[in-house]
Amino acid sequence: MTPAAASLALARTPGLGVVAWRRLLGEFGSPAGALAASPRKLASALGANSRLGKAIAAAAQHPPQADLAWLEAAPDRQALFLDLPGYPQQLAQIADPPLALLVEGAAALLLAPQIAIVGSRNASPAGVETAFAMAGALSRCGLVVTSGLAEGADGAAHRGALAAQGKSLAVLGTGPDRVYPGQHAELADQLRLVGALVSEQPVGTPPRAFNFPRRNRIISGLSLGVLVVEAGARSGSLITARLAAEQGREVFAIPGGIHNPLARGCHALIREGAKLVESAADILEELPQLSVGHSTHSLPLVAPALDPMAARVLACIGDSPVSLDLLVARVGLTVAEVSTMLLTLQLDGLVAPQPGGLFSRQGRM
Repeated sequence: MTPAAASLALARTPGLGVVAWRRLLGEFGSPAGALAASPRKLASALGANSRLGKAIAAAAQHPPQADLAWLEAAPDRQALFLDLPGYPQQLAQIADPPLALLVEGAAALLLAPQIAIVGSRNASPAGVETAFAMAGALSRCGLVVTSGLAEGADGAAHRGALAAQGKSLAVLGTGPDRVYPGQHAELADQLRLVGALVSEQPVGTPPRAFNFPRRNRIISGLSLGVLVVEAGARSGSLITARLAAEQGREVFAIPGGIHNPLARGCHALIREGAKLVESAADILEELPQLSVGHSTHSLPLVAPALDPMAARVLACIGDSPVSLDLLVARVGLTVAEVSTMLLTLQLDGLVAPQPGGLFSRQGRM
């Protein structure tokens, strides 16, 4: 049995958790060593847990063939195992890290500084636009954008990062061979090419409601912080945010109108201590890990590279506040196009709205 097969066989053993996994690695040095151990030695390492010892002996005889076949079918697929080389240390530090991750794409991105962007599956058009623009702004500053490939805000965050020529990870609630929802198949293909898809579920696992809250701990655990764009009072995004707080991650929330039901979750988070966010700069200033020289994941805070159209709009604002109508006349674009560029510039911290429907330059970032 290969090392990967032995590691997967042990990781997929029914009833084996993080504590037992770490005891076995400590006692036998590797998953292969644990699978080859005698029943007596296993019982000693596991505190006389004979049922788990028998399960491990059975796993040694029946490695997970579907997982192994999936891994062998493409060169950009690999498995990462807790406390073994290649596993992201940021994730290893949470209370219940997954024993195994199946990754398709650039697995090295799991080791890079990440920001999670999540929100409602039924996000409003404004929420989708905000998630897209914020992901682009943060990507242009060098962060990997991590989300869950869901409809609404998640999908917009992935697309925003990719549109900004950035990198993005999708953590799946299914097996790595399944894309859910199905309409995100093309987006998943893009992520495989320039990002990565990540799952702790075995190959063939279909969408099951109870797996999605579990995957949220991975989204937050991989990240330095979690940004919630829109969330109802009972949104699943609040689970991710609260897991992030428990894991010692930063929590950020974008406020909305008091009559917008999709703003209630964000407002609740802000009341509980999440940072209110109006631009990418608000997030970056709370992440000292990104300052030069702080860690192996250090990242210089660079000025974002602007889209040419956004740069054109910024240049037309000048030194005095201007109205949307005047900008449209100056730039020669549609109202919708200028509005989108203004949102991007606001999230980059380069433009701020002023009373009377005016916009002015900002000196941030």
